[in-house]
Amino acid sequence: MSISADSAETLALNVLGWVVGNEELLPVFLGSTGASVEDLRDRAQEREFLASVLDFLLLDDSWVLAFCDAAAVPYDLPGRARSVLSDGADVHWT
Repeated sequence: MSISADSAETLALNVLGWVVGNEELLPVFLGSTGASVEDLRDRAQEREFLASVLDFLLLDDSWVLAFCDAAAVPYDLPGRARSVLSDGADVHWT
């Protein structure tokens, strides 16, 4: 089942809000992405930045489970949203 670009962006914004609201996870996000608090505000409407927010969430299954449980969304939705925001490009870690 695919989702629309608008739905993917909305989900990514919800993930961003969840990360920002998590006192333990926010510093990890900022440190791993190199983003600043100002970037969170200034870039929150950029598709590329929103995809990076989803990339971050997808780094750890426990984060995915915690977000999805908190947001009451299916566990596969962040991955599907990430695919939409990156136009289907796969992540290559090596």
